[in-house]
Amino acid sequence: MSMSTYTTDKASPFTMAVINSMRTLYPEELADKSFDNTGLLLEAPFDPIRRQMNSVLLTVDLTKAVADEAIERKDCVVVAYHPIIFKGLKSLTLADTQQQSLLRLALEGISVYSPHTAVDAAPGGLGDWLADIVTGTLPEPEPVTRTAHPEKSETNSINSDKSEHRSAGSRTESSEEDPFIEKTPKPRPGRMALQRTYSKPTYPKHADRAEQDLEPSSTGHKRRVIHPVAGVRGFEAAGMGRLVTFSHPQPLTHLLERIARGVGNPKGFPVAIPQSRQVEDIDIQTVAICAGSGGAVLKDVDADLLFTGELSHHEALAATEQGRCVVTLFHSNTERGFLHSVLKEKLTRALKKEWARVREATMGEVAGLSPEWEDALNDEDVLVEVSEMDRDPYGICILQSSKQVGKPLS
Repeated sequence: MSMSTYTTDKASPFTMAVINSMRTLYPEELADKSFDNTGLLLEAPFDPIRRQMNSVLLTVDLTKAVADEAIERKDCVVVAYHPIIFKGLKSLTLADTQQQSLLRLALEGISVYSPHTAVDAAPGGLGDWLADIVTGTLPEPEPVTRTAHPEKSETNSINSDKSEHRSAGSRTESSEEDPFIEKTPKPRPGRMALQRTYSKPTYPKHADRAEQDLEPSSTGHKRRVIHPVAGVRGFEAAGMGRLVTFSHPQPLTHLLERIARGVGNPKGFPVAIPQSRQVEDIDIQTVAICAGSGGAVLKDVDADLLFTGELSHHEALAATEQGRCVVTLFHSNTERGFLHSVLKEKLTRALKKEWARVREATMGEVAGLSPEWEDALNDEDVLVEVSEMDRDPYGICILQSSKQVGKPLS
């Protein structure tokens, strides 16, 4: 095999080691091919003279900021959970921001691989990670969770003042009412009185497995796949979605605490419950789980709680009307923590073994190695990192001036 041919029509040996490792961990056959686009989406040619680092950048979404990060770091591969290419492309231009990122990465010799729903379906994958969170154990006794009740705030004071003014005005007008006498306009609260201070958008803070404070489950439960995926050898337990059934009902408040701890302690997240119920009074026996958008996977599943990234307004409304509860975290906040907690460590272990194998095989396959090739194949380093720029489009702004007091739920 000539060196010139190898450097123009194939990816780098390290890129192939990354792809082989991902396919071993999460075979592409597990993905939902009815809509998904998994696999190697961008194969950058290998140039040993200006090769990239032996490093992988993990991200949920491949945005311009993440592409900038990968280029600055000189990563070899970006593993983007969500495919940046979903539909066929008729052109590749710099006018489209996503295509611009792909073109810039290709120019720098950086390839892009997307596993998406193969990770969702795999045993020990994203679905099981979320199930581990729901069934997890906090390092201290389960907390006494509290609901927040606003104290008498500035808004309440304004409303109270307005009510008192209306009452006084009505007493005066009732005694001296004359339709031909022009009434003095009622005073309105000044603009300054209505000002509020909001925080900058906040996002979950994800931690690696060793830094997490949610321990493996000690809560009796059973779990099963909602939609099995058959025909992939070695992955007989694969499938989309998970249904957890607890041996004993769990307080919803405890599940909310576990979810918050497991996904990076967001400042808040949407919870939908039936209008006739209170959060502190609800016990949960079954939880249906789906990362990302759960509408299709969780449709018609009989469960007390639907736990997913997002549901449409009408899907959530239908669930609560049926007496169920819903917890959503914004789409990618059900996915991003998996990169930190599971994928980084698993891919590092698999990639070290695979890179050693690829290096040995390539050295025996290619004759007359140039110094640049020798440098590339003698580099034993393997690094897998999670993007610092990747985040969900939605953050949560907190009203700073709204004082709250806690009231025990029990």
